[in-house]
Amino acid sequence: MMNETSTKLLIVDDLPENLRALNALIRESDRSVYQASSGEEALALLLEHDFALAILDVQMPEMDGFELAQLMRGTEKTRHIPIVFVTAAGKEMNFAFQGYESGAVDFLHKPLDINAVQSKVNVFVALHQQRSETRRQVQALEHSRQQQEALLKELRATQAELQRSLRLRDEFMSMVAHELRTPLNTLFLETQMRTVNLERGNLAAFEPDKLNKMVARDGRQIRSMVRLIDDMLDVSRITSGKLSIRRVAVDLTSLVRRVADDLAPYAATTGSVLEVMAFEPIQGFWDAFRVEQIVVNLISNAVRYGQGQPVEISLAHTQNSAVIEVRDHGIGINARDQERIFDAFERVIHQDRTGGLGLGLFITKQLVDAHGGAITLQSQPGNGSLFSVTLPLAGS
Repeated sequence: MMNETSTKLLIVDDLPENLRALNALIRESDRSVYQASSGEEALALLLEHDFALAILDVQMPEMDGFELAQLMRGTEKTRHIPIVFVTAAGKEMNFAFQGYESGAVDFLHKPLDINAVQSKVNVFVALHQQRSETRRQVQALEHSRQQQEALLKELRATQAELQRSLRLRDEFMSMVAHELRTPLNTLFLETQMRTVNLERGNLAAFEPDKLNKMVARDGRQIRSMVRLIDDMLDVSRITSGKLSIRRVAVDLTSLVRRVADDLAPYAATTGSVLEVMAFEPIQGFWDAFRVEQIVVNLISNAVRYGQGQPVEISLAHTQNSAVIEVRDHGIGINARDQERIFDAFERVIHQDRTGGLGLGLFITKQLVDAHGGAITLQSQPGNGSLFSVTLPLAGS
């Protein structure tokens, strides 16, 4: 059986006894000797294998050794194979000159000198093995170079991602400081004013109607900070893979109406009203707290960018899913921003509207995904936005 990893030699002669003799002469354990009794048979083997040497008999019927050599030199796959001619004709025939013209590297006359033949074959086998080893080393170097390029590319990408992360961290810390400063400053000023009124004995400043307003203002500022902290905690849970969904039976219609009622006063401060279009119960298995977050974030986002126009919240359902749609008639979102609006810390910047950490829609999408649902956006600048959330009725 031929060994595909050994050095391959080809011998071509029309006489079987010559093939047997030459085969025995040049065969060794690290070599595979292929035999052909005609030029056509030799060509078929030459196109299939990579030979270290071809030993061709000159005088063969139909296609002689010189013709075979010319065909070999005219073919890309075989032109590099060294050729040694063998002939029984006398030296006066001047075959050697014709052989070298045909591209031979050597010319042998019969009867063959055993030592000379073995020595010549050994040289060509060694050269072929050296070329193969060099080729293997070049391929290994090329593979190593490609690996290094891939690693360098990965390193550059990692470095760019690290720089982006550092930039986002700095921007995030700046935004957190800004968002926390506003309610804290308000609480601090309120506290100072109350302290001054108490020191001056101005108890009229604490009459029931004024005190109720103070408490309401304090509550708004505290809720703003709590919401900010909750958003940051949710992002931490999402990025660490610790966000959990606890499914229970939920009446989505009741949940949406309750959230809209709670957010109506906030909407009123912008001149907006919330219009809920949900006329029949929609039951499903969801995490009620997380679904409430989804609805709160969508409505709050619509109010913030709705320019005081009405915000429409509608519910519908298919056989397997519930659909929540929140539409505003505000500034809208251009196509470029739509591609990034669901990423963390991304915000639509419009004139002075840069409030918030840019976490609401990111968290919303993650919560929708965690329920096995989908969220889509349709929007054009100046024509408002429509967010659609689809939630499977049954938990997987």
